[in-house]
Amino acid sequence: MTVQIIRSQSGRPEWAVIPYQEYLRIIEKVEMLEDVREYDLAKRAIDEGEEEIIPGEVVHAILDGANPVRTWREYRGLTQQDLAAKAGISTAYLSQIETGKRTGTPRVLASIARILNVDIDDLLPIENKDESQ
Repeated sequence: MTVQIIRSQSGRPEWAVIPYQEYLRIIEKVEMLEDVREYDLAKRAIDEGEEEIIPGEVVHAILDGANPVRTWREYRGLTQQDLAAKAGISTAYLSQIETGKRTGTPRVLASIARILNVDIDDLLPIENKDESQ
């Protein structure tokens, strides 16, 4: 590799001029190293329980219009009775939230989100998310 060093008036190296193809090769390697670093960070977060891999079935069900509360509840293996009891609401109220007849108060949705271990945004129907942006 040919490198031209440009020095300051004091004689210290200030610039390194390299051929453009060499520059592109270096950039490619740096990007690959950044990708590996990001992968390692994500894997560590998953291994330490800080992040979760969400199965495609859950994502696709919600994107296809399934109620997020019901989808997450079923994914977490809870019955309506279990979730309602833990959230301090009636099973009928939870059923109405899951069928879209009621939206649920912010307090109730926050409680459900905590129990299901998701962000409250994960419980909002897709169309509501788009309207808030």
